[in-house]
Amino acid sequence: MLAHRQSAMLARDAGMGLDERHVLRAERAAPLVESLHVRLRELRSTVLPKSALGEAITYTLNLWPRLKVFLTHPVVELSNNLAENSMRGVALGRRNWIHLGDKQAGPRVAAILSIAETCRRQGMPVRDYLHDVLPGMANRKRSEVETLTPTRWKTAKA
Repeated sequence: MLAHRQSAMLARDAGMGLDERHVLRAERAAPLVESLHVRLRELRSTVLPKSALGEAITYTLNLWPRLKVFLTHPVVELSNNLAENSMRGVALGRRNWIHLGDKQAGPRVAAILSIAETCRRQGMPVRDYLHDVLPGMANRKRSEVETLTPTRWKTAKA
């Protein structure tokens, strides 16, 4: 996995585009991921299913399709550090928001902060995005919501 981390750093430091990252992942990460998968399947038959290791292996294998999404979608980051760092304020403020009055308040605050963080990462003013998207939101079809994400909105405005 160290080689994989080095590949990710190489891609980032070199400013590689998505196509180049995809090729790099196919060359370096895919064989490592496949060997890990084979080893986990081998180990599963040698440990007790209810042991800590057995449960960890089962958990990992059950999530395997999600784990290897980065191999087919180069836009997926290999680390969640950016997401965790951007949500640090949510984690710190959680105690303050616990009594906002409604049990749905927490998820709503998280959704709003997620939108604000996405706008920040896209380099666009949150105010402009909200000013354009929020009016008439109650009258929009559920199928339209996908087109209103900050990323899609920015692309449509370009």
